[in-house]
Amino acid sequence: MQLLPRNHGRRAEKEISSPERAGRSQEGRRPQESEMRHATISREHFTRLVEEALRDIPRRFRTEMKNVAVIVEDEPPPDVLEELEVEPGDTLFGLYQGTPLTERTWGHGNSLPDRISIYRGPILEACDTEDEIRDCVAETVIHEFGHYFGMSEEEIEEIEEKYWRGESVDE
Repeated sequence: MQLLPRNHGRRAEKEISSPERAGRSQEGRRPQESEMRHATISREHFTRLVEEALRDIPRRFRTEMKNVAVIVEDEPPPDVLEELEVEPGDTLFGLYQGTPLTERTWGHGNSLPDRISIYRGPILEACDTEDEIRDCVAETVIHEFGHYFGMSEEEIEEIEEKYWRGESVDE
């Protein structure tokens, strides 16, 4: 897989709300995997959550989403993490690969679809409940399509904040 120079990914510094979430137990030892609290759902269920998030994108944006593939992958490839300089302790929930609409010229055509990868493993690891998974998937899908539309990180964050406050993102 070749990455293009303008790729953007949704990084997430793992929020630490308890010693267990930080990878350390209260006694200071690293907990066993069975002691870690993470939500788990099947790949099929996760894919349905991604499909739901896509349907929730406002129609005026959905009609402009052309020649883009959304893929559910288990983990971000190590070479992608390295190229994007994702530090240990950080992770990647999603990645847009392609040419943003704002950078396309009249000659852009006959090309492979842009690609949005949603990474199941990091999202499940970061979430404790199915509701948290649903929210994280929705925000990641919105974030990556923001890059598809050529938005900056600041513009995407503003849209995400409106989304979570229940405000219209059409304005």
